[in-house]
Amino acid sequence: MTGPLLLRQVMLLRFRLQNYQRFAAGIAATPHRLWCCAATDPDSSQDNEKVSTAADSSNLLKAYSRFDEPDYRKWKNKEKEILEDIEPILMLTKEILHSRRYKDGERLTVEDEKSIVENLLAYHPRCEDKIGCGLESIMVDRHPQFRHSRCLFVVRTDGGWIDFSYQKCLREYIRNKYPSLAERFIRENFKRGSG
Repeated sequence: MTGPLLLRQVMLLRFRLQNYQRFAAGIAATPHRLWCCAATDPDSSQDNEKVSTAADSSNLLKAYSRFDEPDYRKWKNKEKEILEDIEPILMLTKEILHSRRYKDGERLTVEDEKSIVENLLAYHPRCEDKIGCGLESIMVDRHPQFRHSRCLFVVRTDGGWIDFSYQKCLREYIRNKYPSLAERFIRENFKRGSG
């Protein structure tokens, strides 16, 4: 009973080893096919294997040659420039939200508040609506609906408060400063569903 099962396992391991050796040698591995199907029609399997190996090799070469394209290198340089531009405010925001530096309901220090207002809130798509009658301070607290997540809140002069998304602010900043690169950068660097 264990003989056929052991033989099948040995055959699968051999197949995987051959594919690994081909890949390590720079040749694309052939697509996975069951060894019992290959024995049914030897002529067609050889032709299919040659065609698929050639197609896989050309696809692999296209994927790796993309890194050498001048446009791709230009994009990566620009992407790095944008990341370096937004990194200081992004790191400060994450530190405020995720460290124990501020307790829930605590207002930001004057320095942190100034950075958040100038570098984030000013770029929110609905900044005027968020500030409303006037900005008294910025505070950190739990989101009213999503209690596991902490947010930044605008505390208004009338005592009301409303949350705002730092990711929306960053997106808008990028759209304003890097209009031709913004959508690609946002698509590749921001999580989906957050604005």
